[in-house]
Amino acid sequence: MVSKNQIKLITSLQQKKYRFINKLFFAEGVKVIQELLQSNFELEHLYTTQNDFDEISNAKKTSIDDNDLKKISALASPNSCLAVFKIPIQEKRIDSGLILTLDSIRDPGNLGTILRLCDWFGIHQLVCSKETVDIYNPKVVQATMGSIARVNVNYIDLNTFLTQTKLPIFGTFMNGENIYKTSLPQEGIIIMGNEANGISPEIEKLVQNRLTIPRFGEIQKTESLNVATATAIILSEFRRNS
Repeated sequence: MVSKNQIKLITSLQQKKYRFINKLFFAEGVKVIQELLQSNFELEHLYTTQNDFDEISNAKKTSIDDNDLKKISALASPNSCLAVFKIPIQEKRIDSGLILTLDSIRDPGNLGTILRLCDWFGIHQLVCSKETVDIYNPKVVQATMGSIARVNVNYIDLNTFLTQTKLPIFGTFMNGENIYKTSLPQEGIIIMGNEANGISPEIEKLVQNRLTIPRFGEIQKTESLNVATATAIILSEFRRNS
């Protein structure tokens, strides 16, 4: 059984403020939880409606019913389990190889998908502006499907980071150079901009190489691609050229 205090704590973790105060976040679903358990994330407590997770001690596991799970879940249709983990100390930034940088990405689903793309394409370092949605937002964690455990993420001042780097800086724009006809390096920084406004003017000034994904449709009325979709294409081209 889950107590009222536990319910209050877990539901508060849906807000960034309380995740920061308690240094905790939660994940839902067997796959995501198993991925996190096999990583460096430290389990605080597991709540499950099934007789599973035998490797977890009873001191850190509570059996609950579906009604209690609904009280603590952030999902419209709760899964069978929810686990609370400790937020780890931010690891040192990796300043080599291909680095993906996000300028004010606000949609949790987009960020979660982008984290999965980083995992898929072997991008070990994701750099986020301080305005980008928190990676420990429950919707982000859910969308990563466990990839959050395999990508190093840092929230920093992008202007300072880009001013100091020695790596070539690439940005995505509607009027850039055709990415399919561009020679792409094995190392560099790739900037993806905000869903509505693209790369901010302040950051745009620091971009040395402007790239675009050309439209092939005859009418060409589509204004832009979803940022996660665009990220997939960009990363695929960089890896294809490496």
